[in-house]
Amino acid sequence: MEPSEDFKKVMPRELVPVSEIDVRQLSEIYEERDVYLSVYLPTASRDDDSMNETYVNSRLRALRKAVKKDLQDKFEKTYEMVREQMAYQPIRGEKGRIIYASEPLGFLHIYRIGVKPDRKLILDTSPFLLPLAKLRDDYEDYAILLMDSQQAKLFSVRSNVMKVEDSDSIDLMNKHKKGGMSQMRFNRLRRGAIQSFVSEVVEDIQELEDLANLRGIVLAGPGEVKKVLYEGLPQDLQKKIIGVEDISMDTPLGDLLEVGEKAAQQDEREKERANVETLRDYIMKGRNAAYGANKVKAALNEGRVNILLLTRNASIPGWICERCQNIRERVAPPDECPFCGGPTSGVDVVEELYELAQRTGAEVDFVEDSDFLRSIGGIGALLRY
Repeated sequence: MEPSEDFKKVMPRELVPVSEIDVRQLSEIYEERDVYLSVYLPTASRDDDSMNETYVNSRLRALRKAVKKDLQDKFEKTYEMVREQMAYQPIRGEKGRIIYASEPLGFLHIYRIGVKPDRKLILDTSPFLLPLAKLRDDYEDYAILLMDSQQAKLFSVRSNVMKVEDSDSIDLMNKHKKGGMSQMRFNRLRRGAIQSFVSEVVEDIQELEDLANLRGIVLAGPGEVKKVLYEGLPQDLQKKIIGVEDISMDTPLGDLLEVGEKAAQQDEREKERANVETLRDYIMKGRNAAYGANKVKAALNEGRVNILLLTRNASIPGWICERCQNIRERVAPPDECPFCGGPTSGVDVVEELYELAQRTGAEVDFVEDSDFLRSIGGIGALLRY
């Protein structure tokens, strides 16, 4: 499908969190010919520049030998579009750049991101999204709440970039008049002030932009007030807590980010293990599960997949018909599709399944390490029915 006119040029000048890139709409774009060039490059240092040049030149030599004669001119014009965009200096905070381009279709997307991607330069019938998918899986948005009994700071973390959202504080030492009061009364007032303070913090959390789409919230700080806060959260927000860390309020922001990232990654690994165990259980009991590229693709086409599970490094060679989208794994592409007579091309079947999952609204989980998932071919699905 050709991109709509309003989606042909996307060129934001500021950093873009990888979670904001419209993967769903990108996944719906494809042509019958190899006209889309996809580029992923790290841009954080001069060493990256040198290594990028070496890598790009090597890939260009390979592509120029492989591209079909009737597409050579279109490829060179598309590469000129990309080369110009690669030459621009990185903006502040930029660590990587993603470019999708097709000169014949007037299509150009440039995303400056705050995380480092692996180098890729791919010519295909559609934007190559698998590296972006893995970045999105690695750097899901989450929040960090740093607090003690007198102050709280709420941060959002998007693509490993931290932003201060809100700050609250109370002054417990000045809550009584000159001359003092009984210790019992002071303690009662202190507890009331803390409870009021906690209620303000809860309101700040509830006002977080896009709260429903956050991986979760890491509670951090010294003392027991974190427990008071947790108990004061509504049940739906309690489920959002993905880690509780005892650290100083003076922790540098860089160290705080590391603490948050570690907690988010641990939560992700636990989620992966739970999904894999559910898949194993469903397969053993003959319940709503599928595995293997062909069965999973059939379930995706029927809109039955709830969660698609892929081993992180899975790669399955195969072919796709660019007309009817029929996929076959582990065989060389025929001259034409045996089902519709359309043109075929070699693909990574995992990429095609990921794009199909995006089109059908299935969640995708890249599993870091699972002997069981590898034993069934690296592809599994938990089905809706």
